Amino acid sequence: MTDLKKTALHAQHVALGAKMVPFAGYDMPVQYPLGVLKEHLHTREKAGLFDVSHMGQVFLMPTDNAFATAAKALEKLVPADIQSLEPGQQRYSQFLNEQGGILDDLMISRLAMPGYEHVLYLVVNAGCKDADYAHLAAHMPDNVNVMVKDDTLSLIALQGPRAADILSTFAPAVEDLVFMTHTDLELQGPLDTPVWAHVSRSGYTGEDGYEISAKHEDMVRLVDALLAHDDVEPVGLGARDSLRLEAGLCLYGHDIDTSVSPIEAGLFWSIQTHRRAADAGYLGAARVAADIADKSSKRLVGILPDGRAPAREHTEVQDMHGNTIGEITSGGFGPSSREGAGGPVAMGYVARKFTKVGTDIQLIVRGKARPAKIVKLPFAPHNYFRGA
Repeated sequence: MTDLKKTALHAQHVALGAKMVPFAGYDMPVQYPLGVLKEHLHTREKAGLFDVSHMGQVFLMPTDNAFATAAKALEKLVPADIQSLEPGQQRYSQFLNEQGGILDDLMISRLAMPGYEHVLYLVVNAGCKDADYAHLAAHMPDNVNVMVKDDTLSLIALQGPRAADILSTFAPAVEDLVFMTHTDLELQGPLDTPVWAHVSRSGYTGEDGYEISAKHEDMVRLVDALLAHDDVEPVGLGARDSLRLEAGLCLYGHDIDTSVSPIEAGLFWSIQTHRRAADAGYLGAARVAADIADKSSKRLVGILPDGRAPAREHTEVQDMHGNTIGEITSGGFGPSSREGAGGPVAMGYVARKFTKVGTDIQLIVRGKARPAKIVKLPFAPHNYFRGA
């Protein structure tokens, strides 16, 4: 068996009593002594700290120092409009194959540091990153360098309603960021020596919060300082999954993969209007345009099972006559769903004619048909900060 990789924060996870599990080739914390349920609720109520250093961090650096060079090159691989990004802005998109299937989803940022506004910074999923790097290397022109920084940079997420107040004690300027913007600055506050960090107001929990990139050795100090705050608790992969599911956010390898297009996955909003044509010039553009025009045969929807029994991934979805119409791709317990009462929630693909909110369906759980409904996503409200 291949040895598992360890993030720079591994020793801290172990010292905190984390239960470690293999994930995407890394030894990662799935939960801490607080437990998944309390970690989830703490993030919704105060602030959770996540180690996401297993994800890939890569820079696209045009040799002519022209932002348009890097932006145009990346636009051949993603459906999003990259050329319109201003310094300090970021955008969610997907790498697509020639058939329009999703190879990975990613965050794309245009740096704002003076002298580096021509550089693109990408964060990609851990399980896909090696393939993503090869994909970039194969398709970037000679005048755009692909610089992978996983060996030097760590990445954490600080998520929850107290995140801004807490991080602003390290650098007041982070409060000025709005959702999907970023900056590079020194974090100090309680730290003995400053930490230079890339800070974006984003995350994958549905809550306000930040993702922070810094050098490995600096991140260890920063995490210790953040965890010293009474309102910050470490949170593992278990609660990260339930938080993103409640927020209606796709997980690669479950809700999205090469078998579905962005349109089928409900990601139409991530493709700007002028990028929706078959001749938009990126891999898979024809499939995307066709799915928009023909409405495709299936869609990702929210599903609310009746009762307390969760419907897990691969659960069969039927219409009320017993005909198979789809399958659950993510399912579990949503502690903050149902107006805070909690209960089972799920996402999955169903045939287009059954996607209307309120449609009655049934789920085959342990061989028995259980009632459920199609509902609007998300299951818990998004609390992103978009400005005062």
